[in-house]
Amino acid sequence: MAPSSNISDPTPATIAKAARLLREGKLVAFPTETVYGLGADATSDTAVAKLFAAKGRPSFNPLISHVHAAEAAFALGVFSAEAKKLVQEFWPGPLTVVVPRAARCPVSLLASAGLSSIALRVPNHPLALELLRAVDRPVVAPSANLSGRVSPTTAAHVKRGLGKKVAVILDGGPCSVGVESTVVSFMGERAALLRPGGLSRGDIERVLGHELEIEADSAQPHSPGQMESHYAPNAYLRLDATAPHKGESYLGFGAHDHGPYTLSVRGDVVEAAANLFRMLHELDGLGVKAIAVAPIPHEGLGEAINDRLRRAAAPRPKT
Repeated sequence: MAPSSNISDPTPATIAKAARLLREGKLVAFPTETVYGLGADATSDTAVAKLFAAKGRPSFNPLISHVHAAEAAFALGVFSAEAKKLVQEFWPGPLTVVVPRAARCPVSLLASAGLSSIALRVPNHPLALELLRAVDRPVVAPSANLSGRVSPTTAAHVKRGLGKKVAVILDGGPCSVGVESTVVSFMGERAALLRPGGLSRGDIERVLGHELEIEADSAQPHSPGQMESHYAPNAYLRLDATAPHKGESYLGFGAHDHGPYTLSVRGDVVEAAANLFRMLHELDGLGVKAIAVAPIPHEGLGEAINDRLRRAAAPRPKT
């Protein structure tokens, strides 16, 4: 690795260095099974503010606090019996729960946008867990990209998007799931789906024994990924396209005759989820101006893929 690069291979020494930098209030990018996260000390107002500034993220959009084990999360939030049942089934894994903050929760109120709730997750990636154990405090870690842009699934994506805004990028290879975690809120009378993601709604409902409520997007999000325009590449997207128009590149689902890009030749939504952000990054790298995207089934992880594509295709905020 070139000395000028901030990408580091994971070794005991580089993980210890990354943990020290986090405790000092620096920003560190690291892999999870979903996407690469931009980590900051969740207990430090200054570190959280620095993260918002690096991402250009609206300060009313809450962050997820990551910990290495469920027991650590139980000290930060108030878990109902149903919330505990769900995390005991799916943690570590691509599930985030939103619960009331514990009375002595040390997480910065900036991280939860001043809300009385806190979003918590235990990721399922050995490097992330090793880093979180070494830091020994909660770490907020939204996707390691500029706010509203395509989420990164490799260290190179992080480097290209954030550059020297990050002290260290720990390279753990490509992310296996490829879309962000599913977010379930336990702030109301019934569990509600705030964001579809890497864990299917059907799997969650099977464990809970009932259907999830669906919370509409609002001007005051309770979870990341609820902004209307989000996950956007530089190119404009046209969805549910069976063929490209003139000047468009085509991102297919299943075998097709419109170029080399398909999310899954087999028509597999799990494979498609893992490939989604990587292929959007590749098409951006080619400088394409418009992307026509094939229809994606809504079953299983297809719900999360369609959610990301809808937000990526939404009208962009004026800058």
